[in-house]
Amino acid sequence: MAAQGQINPKKQQELQLQYSNYKNTLQQLASKIGDIEQEAEEHKLVIETLDPLPQDRKCFRMVNGVLVERTIQDVLPSLKTNSDGLKSVLEELLKQYKGKQAEMDTWKKKNNIQVVQP
Repeated sequence: MAAQGQINPKKQQELQLQYSNYKNTLQQLASKIGDIEQEAEEHKLVIETLDPLPQDRKCFRMVNGVLVERTIQDVLPSLKTNSDGLKSVLEELLKQYKGKQAEMDTWKKKNNIQVVQP
């Protein structure tokens, strides 16, 4: 308690601002990760649905807001490429999240920050 009383208000405000910035960054990354996971899961479901079907069967795909008619053999390779890209983006976002979390933990230890949940 005595240590908290010795911190000047300006320093305390700066620490609170930094903590808020860390929390906001982590929340934004978590939100992006959730969006990418959902999109990757949708791609996976579509690929699993189209794989067993005949390759010359027609299907429809949304391209820039326009529904276009294609065949499964035209659509499947690009879906797989997109799915792989989403997985790599997801891995990168997870690395960023873990890195930012570790950075925040180090910052909290350095500044002797203890978060009290109400």
